[in-house]
Amino acid sequence: MAKELATQLIEQLQSAGVRRIYGIVGDSLNPIVDAVRRTGGSRKGGIDWVHVRHEEAAAFAASAEAQLTGQLAVCAGSCGPGNLHLINGLYDANRSGAPVLAIASHIPSVQIGSGFFQETHPDRIFNECSVYSELISTTDQAPRVMNSAMRQALGRGGVAVVTLPGDIAGLDATAETPLFSPVVQGSVTPSHESVQELADAINDAGKVAIFAGYGVRGAHDEVIGLAEKLNAPIGHSLRGKDFIQYRNPYDIGMTGLLGYGAAAEGIADADLLVLLGTDFPYDQFLPSTRTAQVDSNAAILGRRTDVDVAVHGDVQATISAVMPLIEPKKSTRFLDQMLKKHDTLMNRAVGAYTRKADRITPIHPEYAASLLDEAAAEDAIFTTDTGMCNVWAARYINPLGTRRLIGSYRHGSMANALPQAIGAQLAFPKRQVISMSGDGGLSMLMGELITAATYQLPVKIVLFNNATLGMVKLEMLVDGLQDYAVDVPDTNYAQIAAAIGFHAERVTDPKDIKQAYRKALAHKGPALVELITDANALSIPPKITGDQVLGFATAMSKVVLNRGAGEAVSMARSNLRNIPRS
Repeated sequence: MAKELATQLIEQLQSAGVRRIYGIVGDSLNPIVDAVRRTGGSRKGGIDWVHVRHEEAAAFAASAEAQLTGQLAVCAGSCGPGNLHLINGLYDANRSGAPVLAIASHIPSVQIGSGFFQETHPDRIFNECSVYSELISTTDQAPRVMNSAMRQALGRGGVAVVTLPGDIAGLDATAETPLFSPVVQGSVTPSHESVQELADAINDAGKVAIFAGYGVRGAHDEVIGLAEKLNAPIGHSLRGKDFIQYRNPYDIGMTGLLGYGAAAEGIADADLLVLLGTDFPYDQFLPSTRTAQVDSNAAILGRRTDVDVAVHGDVQATISAVMPLIEPKKSTRFLDQMLKKHDTLMNRAVGAYTRKADRITPIHPEYAASLLDEAAAEDAIFTTDTGMCNVWAARYINPLGTRRLIGSYRHGSMANALPQAIGAQLAFPKRQVISMSGDGGLSMLMGELITAATYQLPVKIVLFNNATLGMVKLEMLVDGLQDYAVDVPDTNYAQIAAAIGFHAERVTDPKDIKQAYRKALAHKGPALVELITDANALSIPPKITGDQVLGFATAMSKVVLNRGAGEAVSMARSNLRNIPRS
């Protein structure tokens, strides 16, 4: 009996280790869905279909799975509107370097180009958010396209899109299945000349600072060893936090609008700034000091700031090569100054909201985040919504070297945390997965609460409900604009979650937070803790510019004139203690 093409393609995914596909079923996708059904599901060694409530969530969930496992993850959408919904999550996955394959089913092949019902052109639409996008036109071509898509996603680290007309998927397979062999990433070794140039720059500099990004993954000990030899402080990006902050006596925090600690000052005051594995996009936070950059992707060297020494190579391989060539820095003065500054800022500024905060209402979100850090398991996986939740996670959640912390760090999408948590929990059913959600983000893809409840996933959602779009509010204020259209109607999300089948609790008194966390984390199924937090608690960056001060002051004067002094005073009380001090 002939094998259906859809079955052949699903068998190819199985050979690559795929165990689930996230999506919503639909007419043109039905042959693929039925082929998944015939595998018998993961309990029989096959593939599970994970029925999400929005295809955007499918892409986010697949992205999280791929980021955390390093293996191929798959999502799918039916023709027209179905696969169009994938696009935002796929942008996030591609920018995050997640190996995701998206199956975009298409209208009947004979109707393509005729303006048919639900006609779009996925093979064109997804070009910008993928490393590979191809249309299957024949059954002979199909297995080779699927094989190429899997290899491109894994080999290049990004999204591959296969556009498949439903009528072709239902035909008999006519070509042999190509052999799939696992993609094993190699190491990029820097040239001797560039290593020597880096060593010379380090030896010539009096004060060296390191700024580490996601590219230091797997090179924690090497970076610490370099810092020890150079008495160099280490700042990091948000994506780099997972891989360098823990067991790091040289840590001086994070720079940028979401930053904390002495990183901004440390990298600005150095004679040489060494960028390791980072494509930090906010060039306004990068100093004009002499800079060296090390990265395995040659295309990004010098993209964000002028680079005097560019080294194409993996961080680990580069440090191993340069260490014998550099002379130890004997003076600890610069390092000591930055560590002292960092300690002061962490205790006086970042720590300000966590002291005696058990008596203050509305709840200080910083205090709630610090308690969550204490309550969470040592190997917990955190997902964070874009906005203020990113700030609280960056400042108060400790990675420990065993935890993971992911978000929409490169794409900056709202609503990512819950669907990413679903993907993380399915990939790691025995690990604690915590979604740090904002009310704006949760409400955008709130249907995924049903997904978590349907599969009885033990996802824990900690909802920071401040009834406003806090990060947008801050952006308006620093630009001198009165905040407008950022408020969200008061909604009892705990009641909504409870109605779906969650263990849910709404917390208004900070003294109840610890107990609420304990009960939620101990619950075997999905749980939600809704925290009613201070809407005026904003992210104060570690380095404030004169323009930001002027903008904030201008905005406050508008608030006073239009809405009265009371709101401005309330905002001041909520944030003055968090302003960086010497």
